[in-house]
Amino acid sequence: MKLDAIDIKILQILQDNAKLNNKEVASLVGLSTTPTYERIKRLEKNGVIKKYVAILDNKKVGRSIRVFCNVTLKLHSKKLLDGFETAVIKLDEVLKCYHIAGDFDYLLEVNVGTMEEYEFFIKNKLASIQNIANVKSSFVMTSLKESQSVNL
Repeated sequence: MKLDAIDIKILQILQDNAKLNNKEVASLVGLSTTPTYERIKRLEKNGVIKKYVAILDNKKVGRSIRVFCNVTLKLHSKKLLDGFETAVIKLDEVLKCYHIAGDFDYLLEVNVGTMEEYEFFIKNKLASIQNIANVKSSFVMTSLKESQSVNL
C-alpha cells in the first residue's frame, strides 16, 4: 500500500493520540471529516493500523519488574521451534517475543510485579517448555525511552 503525505500525517497524529476523533484529526490534516474517516478506515483495513491500545504505567498496575530473557534452544527443527513459539505466546508474563538471529534464538520481554513472581515464572512456566537449553535474564533498572511510535 502506498502512503501519501496525508496518510503519513494521519498516522503520526494517531500514534501521538489515538483518542482523537475523526473531526479532530481532520482539522489537523486540513481535510473534512468524511475523507479523513475514509482514509483511517482504509489504513485499518489494509493493516497499516493494527489496533488501538492504552499504554499503562507498569508501576501503577503492580508490574514494576521488566526482564529481557535471551532464550537458546537445544535443537532447531521446525516442530520444536513451533512448539516453543506456541507455548511461549500463551504465557501472560511475556509481553513480547522475538525470534532473533545471533547468539540467542529468542528474546522475550517479561513483566512481573516481584522477584518471587519472576522466579515462579522461570521455574514453573518457562522451564516447563520443552527444548530450552539456556535462559539469560537482564533486568531493566531504568527505562530511558519507551516509544511506540514509528518514525515516518
